Amino acid sequence: MALRHAVLAALLDGEFSGYELAKSFDIGVANFWHASPQQLYTELARLEREGLVEGRQVVQEARPNKRLFQVTAAGRAELEAFAAAAVKPSVIRDDLLVKVQTADRIGTAPVIAQLEERAAAADAKIDLLGRVLRKMRGDLDEKEFLLRGDAIGGYLTCLRGIAFEEGHRDWCRRSAAVLRERRTQRAEQ
Repeated sequence: MALRHAVLAALLDGEFSGYELAKSFDIGVANFWHASPQQLYTELARLEREGLVEGRQVVQEARPNKRLFQVTAAGRAELEAFAAAAVKPSVIRDDLLVKVQTADRIGTAPVIAQLEERAAAADAKIDLLGRVLRKMRGDLDEKEFLLRGDAIGGYLTCLRGIAFEEGHRDWCRRSAAVLRERRTQRAEQ
């Protein structure tokens, strides 16, 4: 997946400024695709040049003018082609895994600390995504929302984000405990 598809998908929900898109990414899309605000602005400009989004200038009196973007018919066709294409298996690329792999040879204290930080960050993300899900559902329970709610794609990706973060948190905590126990055992020998 390219950033272009994530941006086009986010714009399907309506017309957004670059700033609003960046906020949307931070809350919803970031659980499966990270992009800095600068990357988003660059991608919006590229998509507009390619005719996949169109922007319009909004004049504001008390604030600087802003541009709002929306997906064009060509952008929808691009997303439809992307959705129909075969998917590649996902892979993990994470510096922390390299550190864990070498921890018992180079020292465990910094790695344990980083594992604990990641676990805490995962807990915070789980909490945030849970709030997003509750807001999306409104007064409906989850089963009812999944059957009758509007635009459940974002809901389903948040569910995946929670499952990912829970698995990551649990792995971090277990790995930190194993490394801590091994360090203690070696110190006693």
